[in-house]
Amino acid sequence: MSRKIVHVIGTGTIGEPLIGLLCDFKSELGIDDVTFHKHTPLTTDRSKVKSLIKRGARLTSHEEKIDGFNNIGLKVEFSADAALDRASVVIDCTPKGFGHENKKNYYEHHLDKTLGFVAQGSESGFGKPYARGINDETLVSGEDRFIQVVSCNTHNLSAIVKTIALDEDPDNLEEGRFILIRRANDLSQSTSFIPSPQVGTHSDATYGTHHARDAFHLFETMNLKLNLFSSAMKLNTQYMHILHFHLKLKTPTSIQKIITKLEKNDRIALTDKINANEVFSFGRDHGHFGRILNQTVVSIPTLNVKNETEITGFCFTPQDGNSLLSSIAATEWFLYNHSYEDKIQCLKPYFYDEV
Repeated sequence: MSRKIVHVIGTGTIGEPLIGLLCDFKSELGIDDVTFHKHTPLTTDRSKVKSLIKRGARLTSHEEKIDGFNNIGLKVEFSADAALDRASVVIDCTPKGFGHENKKNYYEHHLDKTLGFVAQGSESGFGKPYARGINDETLVSGEDRFIQVVSCNTHNLSAIVKTIALDEDPDNLEEGRFILIRRANDLSQSTSFIPSPQVGTHSDATYGTHHARDAFHLFETMNLKLNLFSSAMKLNTQYMHILHFHLKLKTPTSIQKIITKLEKNDRIALTDKINANEVFSFGRDHGHFGRILNQTVVSIPTLNVKNETEITGFCFTPQDGNSLLSSIAATEWFLYNHSYEDKIQCLKPYFYDEV
């Protein structure tokens, strides 16, 4: 049996915790080796790279960068080309645009050796859009070699829509309207912070922002064409994204029915908290690498039902956490097509019923 090798490209907001998660659950996930690509040898990143190596991951880079890594005390075990040649699955966690570039320059030339390639939410069009628990049944073995894991906010939006509106009837949603209240930047980022709240524009006349558009295309893989529209804004905070949702259903419902549906979905956490810092703190204290792997955390006190068919509420996005689950699920689907759902159950300790 061939060895199962997962290669992660990028060590940023998603790449770093993903590498750690793969290493920590390597045995349970049936993975033999985890490698990761680091492009630039930086002393400011040395501690992070050392930590990942200590967890069991193996550093790779371009040949011309190897001396630079040696000079700062880091050993590169494989060149970039060698790492791609030996990889069973490649997970691209590079900044926006690089995934498409890497697909054209590298990945499409390794289809004879590699089972599949996974990219993140910024790489729309990279492959079939995917979110764990939303459209698993649409993945086709041997055909879907490229998978795009949708963004963290699209995970949140889609989980809310499917659980509340489509759980019993896929034709139950009349319309969904959303406001994505985004944090300014990630805790690890020193740039792009904003001095005050900043409203976004509606660059898409049909969907508003990419969040509703991406969710539309996600559900489209299930032959559903949903009426979705989103707006977005940024707040001068680094804590968490927040989603405000307004769903108009065709059949009557109640607060208790909605809560019951949410409770049945183990990828959704409920909370009585209304402050982002408190939810964030829970993830820091109890999550893996400080991440909550649930797709959303719904604030129960904010839920409201009007005229039995209009549901409004707020929920928190476990940014960088919910997409980790889908990245690993997609990877395991490539490696263990018929048993991947059993394999990923090892991550359940980081799915919370309540936050």
